[in-house]
Amino acid sequence: MKIISAEFVTSATGLDKCPAGSHPEVALAGRSNVGKSSLLNTLVNRKRLARTSNTPGRTQLINFFIINDILHLVDLPGYGFAKVPVRVKAQWGKMVNSYLAGRKQLRGLLLLVDVRHKPTTDDQQMYNWLKTYHIPTAVVATKADKLSRGRAKQNLAVVRQTLQLVDGDPLILFSAVSGQGKDDIWAVIENWTEQNNLLVPDV
Repeated sequence: MKIISAEFVTSATGLDKCPAGSHPEVALAGRSNVGKSSLLNTLVNRKRLARTSNTPGRTQLINFFIINDILHLVDLPGYGFAKVPVRVKAQWGKMVNSYLAGRKQLRGLLLLVDVRHKPTTDDQQMYNWLKTYHIPTAVVATKADKLSRGRAKQNLAVVRQTLQLVDGDPLILFSAVSGQGKDDIWAVIENWTEQNNLLVPDV
C-alpha cells in the first residue's frame, strides 16, 4: 500500500469531541503496551507519527490520524495493566465505550493481542463486547518477531481458542520489526472501508 500522506488530526476526550465529517474510521484497541502505536507507524511507513513508549498507559485519549486524506486510523487508549488511578481507568472505559457504540464513521476494529501470551480476561471481554455490538473485528497478534515460526503458530491456535473467534474474523500475525502481516491488515481495512479504488497501491 502506497501512503501518500499520514498526519495527526486531533485527540478527543469523548464522542462529542471527535472530528466532524464522513471519513471512514478503523480503530486500534488492545492492552496497554501491546504495540498499537508501533502498528500504526508501520502501517503508514512513519517512525514517529504515533508516539510509542515502554510505559503502559501512555495513550490516554482517542487519537485520530488521517491517511491519504480519505481514512482515519484511530488509536484508542489501552486497557489492562496501565499504571494509572482507578478513577482514570473508569473514565477511559466510558470514553472508549461511547466511541465504539456511537461513532457512525467506525467501519471496523483491529484488536491487538501479544502473541507471546494467552489472551487476558480483558482481551476476551473486549472481543465479546465487539461481537455483541456487531462491530467488524480483526485480531492482530503482535510481536511475532519475538518467537520462532513454530511457536508463533502454536500460540495463534491458543489465541483463536481462547477468544473463541467467530468464523470470518481474521487472525493476523504481525511484527513491527519485519513488517510481517502489514499487507494483510491493509487488505482487511480496504475491505471494511470499501476504499480499494481510493487507497493507492504500491507499484
